[in-house]
Amino acid sequence: MFKTLLIANRGEIACRVIRTARRLGIRTVAVYSDADADAQHVRLADEAHRIGGPAPGESYLRFDAILEVAKKTGAEAIHPGYGFLSENADFADAVAAAGIAFVGPSGASMRKMGSKAGAKELMRAHGVPVVPGYTGEDQDPARLQREADAIGYPLMIKAAHGGGGKGMRIVRAPADFAAALESCQREAKNAFGRDRVLLERYVEKPRHIEIQVFADTHGQVLHLNERECSAQRRYQKVLEESPSPFLTPALREAMGAAAVQAAKAIDYVNAGTVEFIVGQDGRFYFMEINTRLQVEHPVTELVTGLDLVELQLRVAAGEPLPFAQAEVRQQGHAIELRLYAEDPAAGFLPGSGRLERLRLPAPSAHVRLDGGVVEGDTVTIFYDPMIAKLIVWDETRPRALARLREALMDCDIRGPKSNIDFLEALVRHPSVVEGTIDTGYLDRALDEVLTPATPPPTPLLALAAAAVLLREEEATRTNAAAGPDPTSPWAIADGWRLGHGGARRLVLEAAGQRHVLNARGHGGDYAIVPDGEATTIRVEGLRLEHDGRASARIDGRSVLVRAQVDATTVLLHDGTQRWLIGRLGAYAFAGQTGAGGEGTLKAPMPGRVVLMKVAAGEVVAEGQECAVMEAMKMELSLKAPRAGTVKEVRAAAGDFVEADAALVVLE
Repeated sequence: MFKTLLIANRGEIACRVIRTARRLGIRTVAVYSDADADAQHVRLADEAHRIGGPAPGESYLRFDAILEVAKKTGAEAIHPGYGFLSENADFADAVAAAGIAFVGPSGASMRKMGSKAGAKELMRAHGVPVVPGYTGEDQDPARLQREADAIGYPLMIKAAHGGGGKGMRIVRAPADFAAALESCQREAKNAFGRDRVLLERYVEKPRHIEIQVFADTHGQVLHLNERECSAQRRYQKVLEESPSPFLTPALREAMGAAAVQAAKAIDYVNAGTVEFIVGQDGRFYFMEINTRLQVEHPVTELVTGLDLVELQLRVAAGEPLPFAQAEVRQQGHAIELRLYAEDPAAGFLPGSGRLERLRLPAPSAHVRLDGGVVEGDTVTIFYDPMIAKLIVWDETRPRALARLREALMDCDIRGPKSNIDFLEALVRHPSVVEGTIDTGYLDRALDEVLTPATPPPTPLLALAAAAVLLREEEATRTNAAAGPDPTSPWAIADGWRLGHGGARRLVLEAAGQRHVLNARGHGGDYAIVPDGEATTIRVEGLRLEHDGRASARIDGRSVLVRAQVDATTVLLHDGTQRWLIGRLGAYAFAGQTGAGGEGTLKAPMPGRVVLMKVAAGEVVAEGQECAVMEAMKMELSLKAPRAGTVKEVRAAAGDFVEADAALVVLE
């Protein structure tokens, strides 16, 4: 086994590899960019070295800098993680040429899969089912249009050299093909450096099922069963699970055999994933092989009891796989969610900023957390905005879903906006609960999951007010106990004043609405009257537990909720929905974030302007595309906020702009 391992990656996957390496007694070397100088993977590794500036091209994509660190530190192996250089055949060759073990397949194997077009032809030749399509090198737009018309619609255009959902478009009519092709090629060029595409028939309402494969240098190739990844939004996986609720034993066996055949076809070694789309009729078709460890590998680890990173290291060190196909076990059910800094209400725009609060459930036999940041860290604009992966396991799928819902309730992320509310709604949606979701469902029916924010019911609003008062009283008592007169009646903090028996006014804000409540009482017993109402809500026996739960009787009915209370906010969760309730000054008004600047098109986040499609003096319609931005390797279409005449254009293609920068001003 290796003595020193360099990890050519960052964030969550670097931390994940470090944990296994440490357990195996392997010394770890981290590399970092200027943006990651204080990152967790840097702090966890035995040593860390700077390799360049914040942009990936200045750091994590630099062969020379990474290999220089490997040689300087005596690293015997390099683990590439996923993303960045993990599927770069030239990098794998360079590592091998330097006399260092690459923890992954050979460059030759990668090249066979580096082109989706070539991969499909190879798989077809080895008897692996593939979707009908065009994979030729002739990329003339007219030729591609003819091939698309011959294949038929709906049809998918895919970047031939890429992945991660980038450079993909669905076309449903011949007239839409040219524009979709142009956009797809442009995005592929920006993300992967090459704009070649392939065409394939689009399978309606498919399932996305992938098979984990492993191969050693002793000729053994096997699979570790499947992961279902059908819950997707714009081809980005949202929820992954194993086993699939869709597969029958016979279909699982057939897909496993096809995946092993695919791995053998390219002389594969180490961990890989063979991805298939599966039609509603059970027919499956090869999509691609990811020649690396997958983000969702923990669900396979939880149901098989295997550490895939350990297996990767052992295979890279020349050891044989320690088990045969018949010995692969599959016990229970595991589900993974990805917690992202993104704003679902704004089209899932990636977020950035300091994590003011990051509270996640405690790890246990049923709950696993793989993360690369802690509270106080910054989510940077330069890389993927994933905060952590939440993975749960239990004996059955219904019990695993229950575990997942419980774990999500214990999550509290403040600072950049997060997708927690979206995930909570998703795991309760019938398509997930019943296991019927297909890859296009969320794009077709996102409104079913993205429900508008609503204020909490009045009784829970009263409970939030009572929780604020009780916490204030506890804080006052604590301060008084440390003072010169801890028995003073002024330490009771019940709000009593001469002439009004302790009436207090609270102003709370929830879902953008201002709520005024008047309260009397102390010690967990309160009479609360919402402003303008004659009804009194009685909250009695309120207790705030250390585990984040709050119990009380509201008008005689017992209630148990999650409640996190601090000086400015109350986070309430009733088991189904969460509310973040802010406390305002006693006579303040709720903040209004109206449209404002309706005549200005602004950048929704930091990024690069790819296209500016309007000029000064041009008349535009409401909703007309005016510019295209690229941020975190995804293209964003920016549209006119209203009809009007362009007064001024303040950015050009190629410009890097900050969030909220004015790009186009209308008269």
